[in-house]
Parts: sequence; structure tokens; C-alpha cells
Amino acid sequence: MRWLSVVLLVAVNLIPLVGVAFLGWSLMLILVLYWIESGIVGVINVFKIARAAGDTAMSVGGSRVTIRMTGLATDMARGALIGFFILHYGIFWIVHGMFVFLMPLFAGLAGTANDPSAFGPMDFGPLPLDAVAFSAALIAASHGVSFFTNYLGRGEYLRVSPQQQMMSVYGRVIVLHVTIIFGAVVIGLFGTPLAALVLLVALKTVLDVIFHLREHRPG
Repeated sequence: MRWLSVVLLVAVNLIPLVGVAFLGWSLMLILVLYWIESGIVGVINVFKIARAAGDTAMSVGGSRVTIRMTGLATDMARGALIGFFILHYGIFWIVHGMFVFLMPLFAGLAGTANDPSAFGPMDFGPLPLDAVAFSAALIAASHGVSFFTNYLGRGEYLRVSPQQQMMSVYGRVIVLHVTIIFGAVVIGLFGTPLAALVLLVALKTVLDVIFHLREHRPG
């Protein structure tokens, strides 16, 4: 079942690759799709925090102490964590979205510095909403399968505390999307050639699989 989620993850990541290679998908569509995926990751993580049942370990005076809360204290602490995560991750997601939608302007300004005759935002291509909706639904299904097969089915929720689960998504999302945004700016400066778009999608897929295997390695 662990490898089922990996296969599904790769298959879903190949959808943008097929779209770029054969359907003329634009750089803007790819960027928006990856931004939506980061939102899906955040939503799934809320359910993971709510289900996490591992003990909380902390260092006190050089000694490692395990804390196990039950009853009302657990529910209140978990609710506070979920509220904080929604606020903090939500701000991060919104700012990330602003970067995505303003990126043609940023790339255009960078291009203007090299070519004073060029002015205005770069063309990152169209954004067909039907393609976005279809791909986003498949991405959500992929993360949902991983949640049920790995997190619940393999008992991962028993080995992670709510605090650990809350923090677990940031490393993956930040590395992935800094890479994507940096790659998108470079691609935009060169006029979004097909080979560069394919390389960007392939790089994201490889990173996704690496993080997925690391997250779901046997405990």
C-alpha cells in the first residue's frame, strides 16, 4: 500500500508533464496548479494534526522528557495547534499565491533591466480553468489516498505528535516551491521554452517522491 501511494503520486505529477508536452499547458497554469497543491497539503495536514496520537517529547535540563496528555487538555492543545496552523500556513499560502500571480511582472522587470526596450509583464501563457480544476481534483485524490493508506492504514499517526505533524509540512513545501518559483523566473526570462518547462515539472516530481519516501519511511 505504501508503494501504491508512490505510484499514484508519480502518475499525478506526470499530468502536468503530459499537459506541457502534448496539450500546450502554460507556465502560469503549472505555477497555479502547484500553488493549489500546497493548499491541499495544508488542508490534509489539518486532518493529520487532528488524528496524531504520538507522545510529545521535549528536553528539560538536558534530559529528554515524554509528555502524554489526555482528555480535555489534549483536545484544547490540539485545537490551539490546529488554529495556529491554519492561520500561519494560510498566510504563507496567500503570500505564495501573490508571488505566483505577480511573477510575470517580476520577470518582466528583470527582463527590462537586461533589455530597456522591453517593458511590462512577461507572458506566462493562458490559464484554462477546466485544466486547473481537473488536475487539482486528481492531486487532491492522490494526497487523500496517501492519507488513508499511509497515515491511517500504516498507523503513522500513532508515531507522531500533533506538534511534530504541524511542523512536518513546512520543509517539503518551502523547498519545493522555492525551487519552482526560482525555476519559473529563469524560464520566464528565456521565453518559456518547452524543454525548460518539462525540466521544471520533472524536477518537482523527483523532489516530491524523495520527500514522500522520507516522510513515509518505516518507523
